[in-house]
Amino acid sequence: MKALIKTTIASALLLLPMTGCTDFLQKNPQGELTQEVFPSTASDALLATNAVYSTIRDWSFNMGGYPILDIMSDDSHKGSNPNDQLTTLGPYDNFKITATADGLDRWWSTLYQGIKRANVVIEKVPAIVMDEKEKIQCIAEAKFLRALYYFDLVRAWGGVPVVTSTTPPMQLARATKEEVYQLIVEDLGFAIANLPVRSAEALADRGRATKGSAQALMAKAALFQKLYVTAEEQALEVIRSGEYELEPDFADANSVNGEHGIESVFEVGAMEVEGTFGNQFANTQGVRGTPNRGWGFNRPSEALRNSFEAGDPRLDATIIDVGETLDGIKILGDGTTPDVEYDETGKITQRECYNQKVWVPGNNTITQFGHNRRLIRYADVLLIAAEALNENNKPADALIYLNKVRQRARGGNSAILPDVKETGKDKLRVLILNERQHELALENNRFWDLVRSGKAVEVLGPMGFVEGKNELLPIPQTEIDISQGILIQNPNWN
Repeated sequence: MKALIKTTIASALLLLPMTGCTDFLQKNPQGELTQEVFPSTASDALLATNAVYSTIRDWSFNMGGYPILDIMSDDSHKGSNPNDQLTTLGPYDNFKITATADGLDRWWSTLYQGIKRANVVIEKVPAIVMDEKEKIQCIAEAKFLRALYYFDLVRAWGGVPVVTSTTPPMQLARATKEEVYQLIVEDLGFAIANLPVRSAEALADRGRATKGSAQALMAKAALFQKLYVTAEEQALEVIRSGEYELEPDFADANSVNGEHGIESVFEVGAMEVEGTFGNQFANTQGVRGTPNRGWGFNRPSEALRNSFEAGDPRLDATIIDVGETLDGIKILGDGTTPDVEYDETGKITQRECYNQKVWVPGNNTITQFGHNRRLIRYADVLLIAAEALNENNKPADALIYLNKVRQRARGGNSAILPDVKETGKDKLRVLILNERQHELALENNRFWDLVRSGKAVEVLGPMGFVEGKNELLPIPQTEIDISQGILIQNPNWN
């Protein structure tokens, strides 16, 4: 595939993506095109495919702009200073949100915007006269991304309208959850069959979907459906491919040093600029105050801090504490935020701290826009394999992949994080879930892991989680209103 280039496409195609290399972004605009005549050439096909990628850098692709999935979990709180966005994000902290909650409408519409762009490629590109291999790859990338967008939708809202055409009916009812997953599986099956492996990509194309990306997403989607045989098969395909490995240093799995590295299965490329080619995901969570790196939302919780095993180096690589020094910069924090907060018994409830996984070296807010958000890491694939193997009554095999993650985490220190030896299915299931919390903390996995494992009521109940309601988010009221009642709200949200 040729390098990504910048364009402006009126109507459905408004933005372009970036991948790992700046060459992709340093091209002149190509003028305005309309959907009636676009795409019609080989270069159009590439532009249209690039436009599908652009959605993953849209600020609203990140759960409507804010890390609400972590805030709703036991891993973090709203963050920032106590009053900042209190009425907007505060309700996510205690499950008091409503169908008009800020951000849900942006997240929903941004995902469907990405789906619309994917449908343009899937529907229009087959008729273009062009190199057949490039044509198929464009379609496969679009199908991977459509599956990615629908995976967010089905996890967040359950059954949602399925749109597979550029000219859908004006009003669409909700499909079932099973029908949404069926489309995801079909799209990923095509992507797996037609995308190149990572090592076959040109360096300039890093950031595009690969066969391994599609297999990993297929494994994850199977895990959420409790299809453990498929999850095992697809995760092991990624592992056995030899295309990926863990970064030697855990901290590099999300840092600048590991961008498009050996552990990255699929990530969002970004530049240190505001606007189209930057990614505001890290800026939203960056250190507030001194140094001024961002807004300071998504503050790691005391529950997360206290859950790490003694000596686990991942704790220090996950949480930035006030007073520490990173890349030569002293973290002083925000003067309007209490250093420590206590309850009536004197127990610490919160302290000022920040998400280190989105840290980018620098001393201003702009550098934070260059963070590459990892959507799928190889460590996640290993833990998916471990979980699926355990559920498939293969505990000895599950331990291989669980302990591989722990081995990297301990960094050669044999005195900490000993290998797990438990083979009892129920106990091992809990240990794998705990490992996911510590390995993938603040990466937007914990809430959904608790829901799909049936642990949400136990862990999140004290925070306000209601069984039979909070497993799903409410469909934005604006969407229900637009549909004139065709869209039916999720249970217990009326």
